Amino acid sequence: MGTIKVAGLSKAFGIDELFNDVSFEIKRGERVGFVGANGAGKSTLMKCLLGKDEYDKGTISMDPVDTIGYVEQQADMEVKGTLYEELKSAFSDVMALAATKEALEAELANTHDEEKLDQYGRIVERFEHIGGYDFESSIRRTAFGLGFTEEDFDRRVEHFSGGQRTRVCLAKALLREPDFLFLDEPTNHLDIEMIEWLEGFLQSYTGGVLIISHDRFFLDRVTNRIFEIENKGLTAYEGNYSYYMKVKEQRRAAQLTAYEKQQEYIKKTEDYIRKYKAGIKSKQARGRQSQLNRLERIVKPAETAAFNYFAFNAPAECAQRVAELEDISYKFPDKTLFEHVDVLIRKGDGVAIVGPNGAGKTTLLRLLVGELESPTGRLKIGSRVKIGYFSQQHEGLHMERTVLDEMLYEYGLDEEQARRYLGAFLFRGDDVFRIIGELSGGEQSRLAFLKLMLTGANFLVLDEPTNHLDIPAKEAVEEALSTFPGTYITVSHDRYFLDKVANCVLELSDGKLTEYDGNYSYYREKKEEEAKEAAELAEEQTAKDRIASEKAKAEAKAQAEAERAKAQEKAKADAQKGAIQSMSDDKRAQMIHRAEAQIATIEMDLKNLELTMNSPQIQANPEQSVEIAQEYEAKTKELDEWYEKWEQLTEA
Repeated sequence: MGTIKVAGLSKAFGIDELFNDVSFEIKRGERVGFVGANGAGKSTLMKCLLGKDEYDKGTISMDPVDTIGYVEQQADMEVKGTLYEELKSAFSDVMALAATKEALEAELANTHDEEKLDQYGRIVERFEHIGGYDFESSIRRTAFGLGFTEEDFDRRVEHFSGGQRTRVCLAKALLREPDFLFLDEPTNHLDIEMIEWLEGFLQSYTGGVLIISHDRFFLDRVTNRIFEIENKGLTAYEGNYSYYMKVKEQRRAAQLTAYEKQQEYIKKTEDYIRKYKAGIKSKQARGRQSQLNRLERIVKPAETAAFNYFAFNAPAECAQRVAELEDISYKFPDKTLFEHVDVLIRKGDGVAIVGPNGAGKTTLLRLLVGELESPTGRLKIGSRVKIGYFSQQHEGLHMERTVLDEMLYEYGLDEEQARRYLGAFLFRGDDVFRIIGELSGGEQSRLAFLKLMLTGANFLVLDEPTNHLDIPAKEAVEEALSTFPGTYITVSHDRYFLDKVANCVLELSDGKLTEYDGNYSYYREKKEEEAKEAAELAEEQTAKDRIASEKAKAEAKAQAEAERAKAQEKAKADAQKGAIQSMSDDKRAQMIHRAEAQIATIEMDLKNLELTMNSPQIQANPEQSVEIAQEYEAKTKELDEWYEKWEQLTEA
C-alpha cells in the first residue's frame, strides 16, 4: 500500500516515440519533480499513470484503495455554482454521511434501539475519521492560502477567469489530501505569496507528490527526488533540483572525459591498423580491427545549453542615469494602484519588480515605456537610451505572418541570415514557415526575444520574459541577460530567474515601492528579518501592554481598596458621631473627662518611653531598642485615636 510501480513503460504517437522502457517507483512521502524539455512527454506520462492516456507496453500498478488528486495545466470546469458550493463538493461523501448521521439522530431521539445505537457509533467514528467536523475550516484555510477572499465564496465559478478556475481545481485537489497528488504546472496562475503558501503545504504533506513544473525555485523547495525525461528515457536523481543539476553536470563531465579517452584510443588503433594491415604485423592489425568492431562506443554527451542564443548586438553607450521616476502615481476610477513612487535606474542595473498580482507591476513598466502616463510627478529617460519592450501579449508580433517573413520584413535580412538567427532560437527546417498565430506561447516568447535582441536596445523592459518557456530556454535567457552589457528591468514570478539576473529588487505592495539592493534571495532574507523584527516588536508591545494592563488593574484595585477603607472609616466616624450626639450632656461630659485622662496617661507613658529609648543601656541592646520602638509606635497610634475621640466629643 502507498506505492506506485512502473515497469517497462513505452508510448509513441505514430512513428514519434515519446519514451521507451521507463521504470520507477513513487512511495508515500516522496515529492518527485518531473523535468525535461517541452514535448519530452512529461504530461503524457502523468496521464498514463492516471489512466487518462493509453500506453503501448509496460505495467503500472498501485493499490486500488489509494486515492489520487490531479490538477492539470488548463482547468476545464463546467459548473454553475458558487465557489463555496464547488469546494464543498469535494466533500460529497462527508455530506452524505452527515445526512445519514442526522437521520439516525432524529430516529434515536424517539427510540432506544441498541442496533441503531451501534450503527450510529460507527457512523460518528467514520465521520470524525474523514474530517467531518473540520471540513469547513479546511475549505477556508485552503481557499485563503490560494488567494480567494471571503467575498469570493458567494461568486459564481463560471464568472471566474481561467487562472482562478485552475486555482479552484488546485484547492479541490488539496482539500481531501489524497494518497498521491499529481500536479501539472501548479504554480502557473499563482503569485509569489500563493506559491510560498503551496510550498509550505507540500513540504508537510504526508502523501506522495508528483509535480511537473518549470519553476526551479519551487522544485528546489518542495521536491526530494527528480525524474528527468530525456532522449526517450527516464533518469532518477535523489535530492532537489539544485542537487540534480550538480549531479547531472558531474555525470556529463565524467561521460565527456570517457568519450574523449575512447576517441583517442580509437584513433590510435585505427592508425595502427592502417600502418600494419598489409605488412608483417597484418595478423595483429586484424586482431585489433576485431577488437575495435566489438568495442561498445560511448555516446558524446549533449551540450549543456540546448537553447543556443547568439551574443547580443553591442548596444550604444548611454547616460549613467538611464531612467528616473519622481512622485509617480497611477489610479483607476475605483482603485489607487500606487502613489509617490520614486525610482532611479542606473546604467548596468538588473532590476526586478516583485509584488502580489494586481499591485501594478506591469502598469509601472507601461509607464516607463510611455504606453501610460502618470497624473503626477515626472518620468525622465536618459540621453541616448534606447528602450526595448518585451510584453506578455507580444504585441510586436504579426500573427498572420510566417516566422521567416517576420524576420525578412522587420529587419531587411536575406533568407540565409534570417534562417541562421531563427536556428539559434530553435526554429529549424520547416518550422520557419509556420504561422506565428499558430505557435505555442513559449515559441512566441522565443521569437519575441529574438526580435528584441536584434533591435540594439540598451535598456530592456521585460514583462514576464520566462512565461511558457521550458527550463533549457529559461537558462539561456538567464545566460543572455547575465552577459548583456546594457540595463534591464523585469517583472517576473520566476524566483530562480530573478536570483540569477537581478542585482536590485523593487517590491511594489500596498501602493508603495520599497528598494532592496541585492538579488531575490537577499530580498527574501531581508523580508524574513523584517517579519521577525515586526513579530518581536509586536511581542514586546504585547508584553508592555500586558504589564501596563496588570499595573492599571493593580492601581485600580488599590484605589478601590483605599476608597473602600476610607468609606468604612467615614461610616465608623459617622456612627460614632451619631452615637455621641444622642448622648446626654452628663454622659458626654463623663466621656470627655475619661478621654482627657487617657490622653494624659498615654502622654506620660510616651515621655517615659522616650527616656528609656535614650538610655545608653537600651541603645547598646539592639533587641530591646526594637521592642521599645515598636511599643512607642503603638502608644503614638493609641494617642491619635483618643485625640480623635476627644475632638468628636468636644465638637458635639
